[in-house]
Amino acid sequence: MSENSKKYNVAVVGANGAVGEEILTILEEIDFPLNKLVPLASARSIGKQVNFNGADINIIELTEDVFKDEEIDIALFSAGGSVSAKFAPYAVQAGAVVIDNTSHFRMDENTPLVVPEVNPEDIAKWRQTGIIANPNCSTIQMVQALKPLDDAYDLLRVDVSTYQATSGAGKTAMEELVNQMQAFFAFTLDEAEHKAFNQQIALNVIPQIDSFTENGYTKEEMKMVNETTKIMHKDIALSATCVRVPTLRGHAEALTLTFDSEVNADEAREILSRAPNLVILDKPDEALYPMPATCIDKNETFVGRIRRDVYSKNMLHLFVVADNLRVGAATNAVRIAQKWIELEENN
Repeated sequence: MSENSKKYNVAVVGANGAVGEEILTILEEIDFPLNKLVPLASARSIGKQVNFNGADINIIELTEDVFKDEEIDIALFSAGGSVSAKFAPYAVQAGAVVIDNTSHFRMDENTPLVVPEVNPEDIAKWRQTGIIANPNCSTIQMVQALKPLDDAYDLLRVDVSTYQATSGAGKTAMEELVNQMQAFFAFTLDEAEHKAFNQQIALNVIPQIDSFTENGYTKEEMKMVNETTKIMHKDIALSATCVRVPTLRGHAEALTLTFDSEVNADEAREILSRAPNLVILDKPDEALYPMPATCIDKNETFVGRIRRDVYSKNMLHLFVVADNLRVGAATNAVRIAQKWIELEENN
């Protein structure tokens, strides 16, 4: 970017939360065209600071007037749906574009839901509400892999099982796993409390993320169904089983894909290798495949175990892993901001 290019005043709402911290890190890493960073949080965080580019910056209280007072251009929200519902309209009224990481605006028909590798053209619709929604973490990494394969083979159906890390439920959930593991080694696991999850998470997997709906699926599972349709502009039959596993970061997904045409695993592997921000790790003989432990702090989505179904020539199986705090939240939000800047500067 040239020295004469515009620089932007950016607010990060929930700056000291798990996703907010990742947003700050990514803004540093990519040398975002930043004029001023404004970290925002609730009154409880006043007196705290965030570190950005080696400097400690005071957290400012999130108020109705702060976006106007600070002349914010881009507001990145990651502080919960109720916070976005209340304060995002004030940011829009002050002239900022809101990029919202919560579920609150995702299914609003006038609000674009964007994964830049899949539907960047939808960003142009932002003026309808002033808001661009960031999809669910498990949806983002999945559609990144679905899009190039759909273009090649015409995707008809997705069956997905997820293995989602505790960080998807926030910092307290991560702490709960650590505390329970410490209790296990102290032989007191039976006494360890669980608040973030309704079951013990240490040495366990929980086949429930979010609450159940009338159809027997959880809200998390239905997010994957509904968001995929909106992002890909296609009614794809999709069934999800979302499972919480005792890892700290990195969501994994086992995908079974059914296409309208015959698929070839080697060809599919080549197609995915050319897709933006996808990395192929697929050498099973060398024990090389995607795992949560190898994707932490990475901005790419990793794909492996690519194989055609034994019985059906139009079915493909693969394993997809990404850092949920980055790819599944912060990275996608910042990439949306970058695309929004490109759009605005080219108009």
